[in-house]
Amino acid sequence: MNDDFDRLRLIRSANIGPVSYVQLIHRYGSAAKALDMIPELAARGGGRAPRLAERGAVKREMDRVQKLGARYIFLGDPDYPFLLAELSNAPPALIYRGNLSLLSHPAVAIVGARNASAAACRFARDLANALMSEGITVVSGLARGIDTAAHQGSLAKSAVAVIAGGIDVHYPPENEGLQQQIARDGLLIAEQPPGTEPKARHFPYRNRIIAGLTRGTVVVEAAPKSGSLITARLASEAGRHVMAVPGSPLDPRSRGCNGLIREGAILIQSAEDVLELISHFDDQAAGANMPYDLFDNTGDGTKLRETPPEDIDDAARQALADLLSMTPVSVDELVRQSGLSASSVQMILLELELAGRLTRHAGARVSLPS
Repeated sequence: MNDDFDRLRLIRSANIGPVSYVQLIHRYGSAAKALDMIPELAARGGGRAPRLAERGAVKREMDRVQKLGARYIFLGDPDYPFLLAELSNAPPALIYRGNLSLLSHPAVAIVGARNASAAACRFARDLANALMSEGITVVSGLARGIDTAAHQGSLAKSAVAVIAGGIDVHYPPENEGLQQQIARDGLLIAEQPPGTEPKARHFPYRNRIIAGLTRGTVVVEAAPKSGSLITARLASEAGRHVMAVPGSPLDPRSRGCNGLIREGAILIQSAEDVLELISHFDDQAAGANMPYDLFDNTGDGTKLRETPPEDIDDAARQALADLLSMTPVSVDELVRQSGLSASSVQMILLELELAGRLTRHAGARVSLPS
């Protein structure tokens, strides 16, 4: 329990994102040691130490989760979904209620428009039901429209809902009953602490979890620039299948799906199409792409690996900082231009982030804060 407390305290501390969390654990072997090192690392980065989460606040959160009948699962735990762990920005901790074993089955995401047509909702519900009957876990985001239909179709056995707010917050309000039923009969997942009301910035983070948990994402209806297309893009970036249901070019809600198909998504008309595609997905190959090896495999597989410290001089730190600007640049490009090792570049970036002098972006890109 103390280890879980320290991990959660690290996660809830300022300037600690998914990437920096993993790097800290990877380098220091435990959250407790990482917390002790943060002031020194921030000083090397040229700034003040970030505010660490208060112990009392972390204790109250853990008590609240327990009172709600929910549990934590941390990145690196044996039961953490390995497909999700493959993401470079995998959530360091998830809060869940329900049957976690659903994530050990092959999973498919079904997403789409909130203002979906009746025909599209019927298709999503029937598709989810057919996939459920074949032992497939169906993942969606509990939004209005297509998400709700997908959950309704799979609720009997395999509904997994990933929500943008806290595990105890019902959004949209009319889905409160469905959310409670999924928590009881399926699996409900949240990344945010209890009590968090969903904000616009939370939904892309929610979408990466939906995409990351699954072998592929099916988009049923989606307008251009919709959140469903963000999920599809994240699925593609993670090396997962992107599938889309075609629609009438006269319906604006079909333009997103038709555009995905034009760009290379697989056209889907039935559950059989989905099953045929995901049957060729190699789970083991995907799991082999995990960005960080957190564990010491010489023992029982549960001891976190500690990376020896590196000697980096101030000149190297300044040279790398001089390469940064307000325009995001890939970490690989910084390695090439700096001439430093990838490990040294990551360490300097970590110091700058802890000092509040670095912003991370999607696609392993970084910039100076705006």
